[in-house]
Amino acid sequence: MAKKGSISGNGDGKDGGNDSYTVRGRGVVDRKTLAREVDQGKHDGYHTVEIDGEKWVRSNPDSKTSDNINRD
Repeated sequence: MAKKGSISGNGDGKDGGNDSYTVRGRGVVDRKTLAREVDQGKHDGYHTVEIDGEKWVRSNPDSKTSDNINRD
């Protein structure tokens, strides 16, 4: 299970979206697989949002930017 701050977006999709994510200790995971795992509760500190029928992974809100998926 990935803990908050251990998932980062790769920016490899259209307009810089994340078609894949890098999970520390695991490597690159495609967006659909990671979204399914997050929905199953396998990654604390993350949730999914659905935009135009596609699920995207987001970190749960807090006051830090260092643990955001897209840190830029």
